[in-house]
Amino acid sequence: MRRALALVLGLLAGLATAEVPFEERDLDLRIMDARIVDGTGAPARRGEVHVVDGRIVHVGPLDGAPPSSLRVVDAMGRVVAPGFVEPHAHGDPLETPDFENFVAMGVTTITLGQDGSSPDVDDLAAWLGRVEAAGIVPNLAMFVGHGTLRTRSGIGRDAEPEQEEIEQLAALVDDALDVAFGLSTGLEYSPGLYADAEEMAALARVVGSRNRLIMSHVRNEDDPVLVESLEELIAQGRHARVHVAHIKSVYGRGAERGREILAVLERARAAGVEITADVYPYTASYTGLALLFPEWAKTREQFDAAMPERRAELADHLRRRVEGRNGPGATLLASPPWTGRTLEEVAAELGKPFEEALIDDFGPDGGSAAYFIMDDDLQTAFIADPSVAICSDGSPTGFHPRGHGTFARIIETYVRERGVLSLEEAVRKMTSLPAEILGLEDRGVLRPGAFADLVMFDPEDVHETATWSAPLSLAEGFDLVAVNGVVVRERGALTGARAGEVLRP
Repeated sequence: MRRALALVLGLLAGLATAEVPFEERDLDLRIMDARIVDGTGAPARRGEVHVVDGRIVHVGPLDGAPPSSLRVVDAMGRVVAPGFVEPHAHGDPLETPDFENFVAMGVTTITLGQDGSSPDVDDLAAWLGRVEAAGIVPNLAMFVGHGTLRTRSGIGRDAEPEQEEIEQLAALVDDALDVAFGLSTGLEYSPGLYADAEEMAALARVVGSRNRLIMSHVRNEDDPVLVESLEELIAQGRHARVHVAHIKSVYGRGAERGREILAVLERARAAGVEITADVYPYTASYTGLALLFPEWAKTREQFDAAMPERRAELADHLRRRVEGRNGPGATLLASPPWTGRTLEEVAAELGKPFEEALIDDFGPDGGSAAYFIMDDDLQTAFIADPSVAICSDGSPTGFHPRGHGTFARIIETYVRERGVLSLEEAVRKMTSLPAEILGLEDRGVLRPGAFADLVMFDPEDVHETATWSAPLSLAEGFDLVAVNGVVVRERGALTGARAGEVLRP
């Protein structure tokens, strides 16, 4: 009887709505005289965008008299596009719920829980409930971290877990996928680096059974072994959809090498594997100094245990590792008291070789750095590829301009200055493509029925202000940003509205 009553009430509500024609309904927001770039890659067109109850109800030319609206915005020919979808972000929404660094560059949806690391909590759903209750400005799509669950399961750094332990780990993954869009892996980091193919296949089967995504920081991004690392992910792709996070080639050179790497993904797709990728538009990466240390000294515990007998071996490893990554002058330190200085400069001030400084003054947990180790022509080949989405891999606090500049940089540098992408294609790679990869329905595109996540800008005014010396400087030129139909930022400032939703897969 309850189901029957609910059905009747639903039908009555639908009839009541249907009795009010669209042209007679009051709008919450009307944007007029817009250059509509709808996120599909279609050519821009002039028209209007109308919003009711957080959803788009009209996109295109206005027929007849304008409807009444609570708010009218005259775009004056500026671009109106879907809000950008950020497929790879970092941060803590309980500490920085505004995420203004992202919103200021047009981002309306972010993902967190990346690189195998998500909140270390017993109940991810309850944690997301706290985020929801506190409020958040952009929408949030959450991933659960493989490394985090490996630690919570008790496996930790065990390279040979028992089958029962893997099954317990798989059960933790399955539980988290009730609220997570997928499993993130960081196989270059501890403890994820200890997982073997059998473990990853078992987890991939769980992810695939839930139609979720494996978002992977692959095991090794160095060019000589990059294809091998991609093939490892492709093997997981026989069980689930897989995604290469922030695809890059360390040491690789030239656009042709970029196309060779992309061909690996294309062959996998031809063989039936659903594999995608994203990329950020910079030639420097950013992560902890542990990246430079060998597997047996990645954590403070391992480092302390190795020092008495293996110091010389460690120094040799660090010297070869850093020199192979363009030398100590290409490592820009991000953590105090050395923020903004290169490892080469710090070592000179300390009066010791840089490898000794890494051992004596830093250690694997001694901070983070930007590493200038990528080739522009190769990375541009990734940016230009139609199947590769745009990400920032940034955060509100990271000492790398990508967290505050990525989406502005794509428009300013790769559309306006270099002509690598058309505006329509750039918007597609920042909206509908990442939304499709993540499995977000009704976002990343301007069409009736879609959620009203919107950004308005003049491409000529868009400017990345973040630099290596001032990486936390906000992007300019995005005049209005709306999340779920609510304006959250305009005229260079947040409005105070926390209109974002914690999205569910």
